Amino acid sequence: MKINFTETVLRDANQSLVATRMPQEDFINILDTINKAGYHSVECWGGATFDSCLRYLDEDPWERLRLIKKHIPNTKLQMLLRGQNILGYRHYSDDVVRKFVQHSIENGIDILRIFDALNDLRNIEVAVDETLKRGGHAQGTICYTISPIHNLENYIQLGKNLEKMGVHSICIKDMAGIMSPQEAFDLVTALKANVSLPIYVHTHSTTGLGPMTYLKAVEAGADGIDTAISSFSGGTSQPATESLNYALKQMGYESGLDDAVVKLINDHFKPVKEKYVASGLLDPYVLSTETDALIYQIPGGMLSNLVSQLKSQNALDRLPEVLAETPRVREDLGYPPLVTPMSQMVGVQAATNVLVGTRYKNISKEIKAYVRGEYGQAPGKVSDELIKTVLGDEKPITGRYAETLPPEFENAKIKLAGIAQNDEDVLSYLAFPQIAEKFFESREAKQSNRVTYSIRQI
Repeated sequence: MKINFTETVLRDANQSLVATRMPQEDFINILDTINKAGYHSVECWGGATFDSCLRYLDEDPWERLRLIKKHIPNTKLQMLLRGQNILGYRHYSDDVVRKFVQHSIENGIDILRIFDALNDLRNIEVAVDETLKRGGHAQGTICYTISPIHNLENYIQLGKNLEKMGVHSICIKDMAGIMSPQEAFDLVTALKANVSLPIYVHTHSTTGLGPMTYLKAVEAGADGIDTAISSFSGGTSQPATESLNYALKQMGYESGLDDAVVKLINDHFKPVKEKYVASGLLDPYVLSTETDALIYQIPGGMLSNLVSQLKSQNALDRLPEVLAETPRVREDLGYPPLVTPMSQMVGVQAATNVLVGTRYKNISKEIKAYVRGEYGQAPGKVSDELIKTVLGDEKPITGRYAETLPPEFENAKIKLAGIAQNDEDVLSYLAFPQIAEKFFESREAKQSNRVTYSIRQI
């Protein structure tokens, strides 16, 4: 049996260990080699990469995607899409979701792993439908979490509903690395017995369970796993590609990976990692095994960002308090899975509660929108006290919030006339308006300088 390997160094490993600060100059020279490794797919886009390119790296995320596609033409490129949230932190109108999916596929994405932070499948149906229409591979996602209301029967029903929706495959997304080997075995076994789609498993090494979880998932019949090249593996990242490949081959599985080529990839990223360690960008904290995560269930990217945020406020010593407050906030919100954007929302609110000293004295606009029902149906019961604080006598939304949103794309395109160079720019603006405007200004200045320099040369 063949086990498909998805390499995450260009997206989730980068996001989990260095808060998605890896510029394209650190990986461009190894892309042609990655193309020859034999990976099933390379996860290289989506998640926080889009935001980080514009906000921190002064890069056009669309140009990054096209660059990667140019150098990796023979291996499927994969992205993470937050359903109706796309890559931002609010729900977008259906026309924007469809445009984003269209342009993602046109610019090089083959597989779209589509999820909703609440497992409210109403919030992924438009993205899935457009992916199918555009000829992309739609991978429906089950966000794995542990709570009094999440159980095997619940996940089986989600799998059946995804299959009815028409997705090509299903991913079990264990953002926090909390799925035990036995739980993975039981869940994959149950899904294999109830749906006829390929099953992929995604986890992190945060708690130390990752490699064992993958082995048991494969034994249960999983078709693929997400791994990171070893120099960017472990801790809050994924288990190591080479280690899992080595172990699974000894167990009689095939991977299609070329060991010699994979070694070249790791040799490239070793000095990149050392550079990040030396600069302080890669904090040793995120490379450790944190079994407390089995309690607070914070995913890798959220943990590294939380450390970064507290550092910026000279409050890293308050991290234990924030980690303790996180599950309390999550319970108040009806046990949402801690995946973007819910992980950031819950984390920021927990940090605010701790730093302000009074719980919910300051409530973020995102949490208020969540309580109003703008993000979808909460998995469990939201705290009555919190509802009263946020809504007063107002009633929460019970339908699909996106249906109340008017089309956005054409109005934004008109607004950006003379600024946006293409539809991709419009989508960047819709995702992150202020950040995109700054990027457009920077790009315009660079282009003007190049023109001036050329004229002087002449």
